[in-house]
Parts: sequence; structure tokens; C-alpha cells
Amino acid sequence: MTAKIYIIFISLMTFTSAICQSPSENISFSKRIRVITDNDFSGDPDGLFQLTHLLLSPSVETRGIIGSHINVKDFIDPSEKQAENAAQKAKEVVKLLHMEDHVPVLTGSNKAMQNDSTAVKSEAVDFIIKEALRTDTKQPLYILCGAGLTEIASALLTSPSIAGKFTLIWIGGPEYLTIAFPPPHASKTEYNLNIDINAARVVFNKSAVALWQVPRDVYRQAVIPLSQLLLNVKPEGEIGDFLFRQLIELMNRLHNVGETYILGDSPLVLLTALQTYFEPDPASSFYQRLAAPQINGQGQYEDNPNGRTIRVYTKIDASLMFNDFFAKLELFNRGRK
Repeated sequence: MTAKIYIIFISLMTFTSAICQSPSENISFSKRIRVITDNDFSGDPDGLFQLTHLLLSPSVETRGIIGSHINVKDFIDPSEKQAENAAQKAKEVVKLLHMEDHVPVLTGSNKAMQNDSTAVKSEAVDFIIKEALRTDTKQPLYILCGAGLTEIASALLTSPSIAGKFTLIWIGGPEYLTIAFPPPHASKTEYNLNIDINAARVVFNKSAVALWQVPRDVYRQAVIPLSQLLLNVKPEGEIGDFLFRQLIELMNRLHNVGETYILGDSPLVLLTALQTYFEPDPASSFYQRLAAPQINGQGQYEDNPNGRTIRVYTKIDASLMFNDFFAKLELFNRGRK
């Protein structure tokens, strides 16, 4: 081996070793977007998986985390402090990720809106408005919602001018029957929409906010085998064990659960943190541009040909989404050792 070839060989080996040991140190990430994430963290644990994935994404500046309520009749958390419990669960994730000093956790309303014209009041609503009205940054703002729309709708009612200052990504709403059919025995009113029908009516019927919707047939594509969670999540330190336990504790309360689980809130990360570098967009997931339907009092769509155009996702890149999550979780745990 000549001296020149030997030097090249050693250089390549050194570079490869550095990449394998600490990939993040060799890549300079900038904060490309701002996000506020709003979720029912005391309900379905898919929100805790989404939150962990989001906080481990270096290109996203998470400005705030909002714990929100679920339906008052929901068996997962039948208490009257659902939003408070959700905020506490979010704080557990933030602590396990050692990010207590980096992102605030706020509490939303414990109750849904009484009608579609009266906003609820909470620190979370005030925070959304304040962040949307910032003029000291050019980073685009996304508000991510994996539950009911109470806080976002209330912010839009309280300060209508913010509608043009952020993009709302919402996991929720039933299938569009021109695109997909409901699953067998599906509930008549989709789960997240049913949390606060009045709030959905504000967002769809009364606001002009830019909306990217991930309806039920699409968030159900975020299905993953429990065997993979056992291999790729549970062993990854305290945070991996925490996430896995939250899921198993819920599944032990259910019956006939099968071998898979739907981590339906994870597309919130896919559609933001994992946008392409050039001409940023979630390029590997597909959508249609539709006229926003009206939402009626029963939480059903009604045709509205004059509705504003919204982005309705039809297919998500679950492979990219979950591979990225598993890799970030492993890298984080590797860095803690």
C-alpha cells in the first residue's frame, strides 16, 4: 500500500468512525420552522410518541406544548382535569428528554366549547395568539393538533387576524367518501372531531386559517406492529421504556387488541420536521386540494363548494416517519450512555 493510498484509507476510516459514533456532530441543523403542539396527552398514548419524536427533531423549534382535554365520556381519562393531566404527562416526556429548560408546557381548557361563537379562556389560548403575532422572526409557524381543536378555535375567535399567520395541521375528521370508506364498525363521529364539535365548526366553517387535514383513513395508515415497538422503543433508555409502558398499560385495559397499534399522531412530525430540504414540503406523502366542507352540529361533513381550499392528505410515508423516529430514539439513548 503506497503512502498516498494509506493516508486516504486512514482518513476514510476516521470519517466513518466519527459518523458511526456521533452522527449529529457532523451535521449542522438549523431551526427551519416553529411549532406549537397541542394534544390530549392523558388520552391515547400516540400523542406521547409524537411529542417525543418532535422534541428529538433538531430542525424544529418547539415553542410550546399544550395539554388538552378529551371527550368527557372517554374511559381513558374520565376525570374533570383532563387538560391538567395531559400537561403533566407532557412534562414527564420533557423531563425524560432533559429539556425542562427548553420548552414551556401549558394547560388548555378542561372542557369543550359551549357553542361555536364563544371562546374558552386559558393560558394556552393566550400563548397561541402571542406566538402567531410575533414580528421578530421569519420562521413559518405550524400549529400541530392531534386531538380536539378547542384552543386553536378559541384563539381564532379571540383574535381573528392570526388566521393568516400559521398553518394548522390537524389529525382528525372522518373519511371523504369520494376518496375512502370508513373502516368496519367505525364510530359515526370521528374521535378527535367528537372531542369538540363546536371547535371544529369554528375552524372549518368560520375561519380562513390554512389547514392541512389528516383524516381517519390516513392517520390509520400509521399502523405499526407491537413486535417492532418491543425491539425499537422499549430498550431505548428511560424514555423508550416510558413510552412502551404507556401503550401496554392502555392495551391491558382493552380487549382483543391484536398485534398492531396505530400511532396516529405521528404524521404531525412527518409533515413538518421531515419536509424536503429543497423546495420544502412533505414530498413523499400525498394530498388533494379540496373545498373545505361545512361541519354540522352532529360532526358530519356537508358540501360547501365555496369553501376555502384546504390540503387533505390521502397517503403518508409511514416508512420514513417510523424509521426516523427509531433512529432518533436510538441516537438519543446512545448519547446518554
